[in-house]
Parts: sequence; structure tokens; C-alpha cells
Amino acid sequence: MSDEANIYQVFASSEDTDHEHYAALDIGSNSFHLVVVRVVEGSLQLVNKVKHKVRLAEGLDDNNILAQEYIDKGTQTLKAMAATLEGLPHQKVRVVATYTLRKARNSRDFLRAAKKVFPYPIDIVAGAEEARLIYVGISSTLRESSPRLIFDIGGGSTEFAIGSTLTPEICRSLNMGCVSFQKRYFADGSIRQNACGKAITAAKRELELPSISLQRFNWECVYASSGTAKAIANVIHFEESGEPTQAFTQHDLQLLLARCIEKGHADKLDFPGLSEERKTVFVAGLCIMLGIFQSLQIAEVAYTAPALREGVIYELQPSHATQNICLRTAQSMAKRYSVDTAYAHNVLQTCMHIYASLRSEWQLDHPNNRFILGWASLLHEVGLQINSKGIQKHSAYILQQSEMPGFHQEQQQLISTLVRFHRKRIRVKEIPEFVNYGTEQVLRLLAILRISLLLNVTRKGTLLPDKVCLKNTNEIHMSFSENIVKHNPLLLADFVNEADCLKEIGLDLQLVAP
Repeated sequence: MSDEANIYQVFASSEDTDHEHYAALDIGSNSFHLVVVRVVEGSLQLVNKVKHKVRLAEGLDDNNILAQEYIDKGTQTLKAMAATLEGLPHQKVRVVATYTLRKARNSRDFLRAAKKVFPYPIDIVAGAEEARLIYVGISSTLRESSPRLIFDIGGGSTEFAIGSTLTPEICRSLNMGCVSFQKRYFADGSIRQNACGKAITAAKRELELPSISLQRFNWECVYASSGTAKAIANVIHFEESGEPTQAFTQHDLQLLLARCIEKGHADKLDFPGLSEERKTVFVAGLCIMLGIFQSLQIAEVAYTAPALREGVIYELQPSHATQNICLRTAQSMAKRYSVDTAYAHNVLQTCMHIYASLRSEWQLDHPNNRFILGWASLLHEVGLQINSKGIQKHSAYILQQSEMPGFHQEQQQLISTLVRFHRKRIRVKEIPEFVNYGTEQVLRLLAILRISLLLNVTRKGTLLPDKVCLKNTNEIHMSFSENIVKHNPLLLADFVNEADCLKEIGLDLQLVAP
């Protein structure tokens, strides 16, 4: 049975009814993978699958600058893939980029170029988030609930996760991959014992500290996904005369590496089951696999077809158990940093009230804007545990540097930016440039957050304006009942001060009579 058949349950249907279609595109360091599926009675049915070998990681230089040649190659691949996605609504498609674009200092150049030819936003995910999504993709297809270790050797990084449910207990990402190791140890294609030894040692060194935390968990089974694991399993499978299980041991790997060294060059790796496109990076991936086996003292690994894109597909479905991962992340952070949740929810309520009044005229209707404002409202005081002085800086740092499952890189940076300037002077020059969020959009979200915080400064309950409207695009009129103004003597002074701050971003805030 093919890998696709193992992942997606295929049903014969005599009637072509309307089904929910979803798509996930994984912009990996080695390949770009796209899958389009439809949901049929709770099961996933493969509609289309596209894979292009781009080897994006080869374009990273020693200063982590992605070469223009590879930016062009990647964007042209995306342009070709756009035709497959044509007609699918944005909320049914998710595009995730991994190690190479995480690492590239000029990743925004790639994203800007891609935006010109590819209509869907690209989410650069953190290493831990990539590990979590891989874990979700694998665990969603498993029947048993026993503790499991999963790992995925990619082109530029290797991800690990451990758990027994759909939510992993630990996620780790290490900077070692088959493309980066191939460049470092097997650049000319030669396969020598000395180079293999160095590559295995390098993998073990990368795992030296992470292995301590990983081995605290008692897993019962180990799964590996994606290209390296698949290639190794296929070769060993062919060598073992039709053995149906695609599991392998350290002894299998050592015998296979010895045969590769005997061949002497990547071009001579003529093993049945090994594709031409995988030959170049095969030994590099094999050495990383051996390093993992030895460091974590693994007895046996089973290859599994689901991986990152399956995790993305599952989480796109509203009914999936991990759908509320962002909410759990926010709740966990609020608890960890002892956030005053009653106050935070008052800010949230005010924020949503003002947002609802202004979103249409300010073109903020996309649901993502509402979520971003919501998370910023709930988490803007996480830095209070460090110091109340400069809280906006402390909170922004925590939100920027923390692992936040469910959030991609730019979302996390935007929330951090809004929190960084939620009080005091707005330093426009320090606001970073975003690819998926325009500058005007960011400043308008910031204004809504700041006004909401202003209205809750007394922390005595939710204060909602009677009316919020725009006279001109940049002139905000806000009115309250006479009774509210009477019992909040500092309200007028606070408004005058905030109006001065908002002028720096081209907005005019006015308190008007009801």
C-alpha cells in the first residue's frame, strides 16, 4: 500500500457532493510539499499532491544570507504551485516555512518576492512549533495512546517531540539537517569513513544537551517521518526481501553506512528504493540518524508517512482536538506570569467593542486582526513580574522570545510590537516592517489597544464608550454619558495625553459630547 493510502482513507463515491477542501504547503529546506485534501465523513481524501525539490538550504551562505538565485528558484516554484490552489479560500489554506527562512537574515526579501506571485500568506514557524505540528500530524493517525518519541530529519533542522496524546509534552528543534550536513561533510559527493565519523559526532554534539531533557521521558515507541527516514526505510525494506514493516535498527543503519562507504560516492548509490533526487543528501541524513540512535539509545525506529503538512491539515479543521492551541498557549502564559486575568478580560472587552466600531472603515475585517488584538489585550502585562517600570519593554521581550505553540513567527512579532508600544511614546521608527501586515494596519491595531487600555486604567470594571466613530479616516470621535465623565475626573486629562501620543502616528483622538 502506498504512503498516501496509509495517510488518507480513500473512498469510492458515485456521487460528487460538496466537501470541505483544505490545503497545506510546507516550504522546507530540501523540498516544497503541497497537499490538497477533502474531508469525507470525517476522513481525509487526497485530492492532489505536488512536490518540488528546491534545496533552499543550499542557498544559505556563512552569514545566513539566502542567495538571490534560490529566492528566484523558490518563488518560481510557488508561482507554479499557485495554480493548484486556485479557488481555495484563504482560511482553508496554510503555508508554513521552516528552517531556511527561519535562519535567513533576508527572509523578508523572499516573502516580498513570493507575495507578488503567490496569493497566500507564508507563515515562518519557530522550530518548536514545527516539531509540534509534525507531532500532531503523526499522532492524529495513530490508534495507540502509548508514550511516543517522534522526530523528523529535514533539510536544515531536525525536530523532536514526545507525548502520549495529541498535545506533546516537549518539543525541540536542532540545527542539523541532511542538506546542511551534506554541504559541510560531503560537498563533493565523496563518501569517506572519516567524513561520516565527523558527521555522526557532530549530530551527537548537537544532541548532547537536548538528550538530557528528552531522556527524562519514558517513551514506548519511536517514529521518524519525512524524506530521510523514508529513504532509509525504503532501502532497508528492499534489502530485507520484502519485509513488510518499515522499521529499522542501529545495526541496520551501520550495515547500510558501511555499504555507502564502500560505494565511495553519492553517484554510485544505486540501492533499490533510493531515488535519484535523494542520493546527494542520503548519507548526510543517514549519519544524523545514526547520531540520534546513539545519543538517545534507541533500539528501533518505525517510519511513518504523516509529517508537518498533515499536522497543518488536521489543525485547519474546526473539529480537530488541537484547534484551540493558541488559547491554551495564552492561558498558560497568563498563569505562568500571574496576569490579572479579570483586568485583562476587561481590556479585551473594551478592545473588541472599539474594534467592532472601526474595523470596516479601517479595513480590519480579517479575523486574524481580532485575534491579534485579543492576545495582545490578554498578555500585555506578562512583564510585570520583572518590573513595573518599563513593563511594556519587559512584556514585549517575553512575548518575542518565548515558545508560543500555535503562533507563527510574524504573528508573535506583531503581538510583541503592539505590547511594546501599548503605553508611553510611540516610536514609529522602531516598529518593524511586516510582510503580511501593512504599516497602516499595525498602527490602527495599536491605536485600538492603547485606547482600550486608557479606558481601563482605573481597573474598576469595564468602561465602554457610548459611541465610537470616524469623522474622517484618521479622526476618531468617542463619546460617553455625562455620568461616566462625572465619575472619572481623570478621563479628560488621560484623553488629552493619549491624543498627543496618537498624533505621532497620524491619528486625531477627540472626546465629544454624546
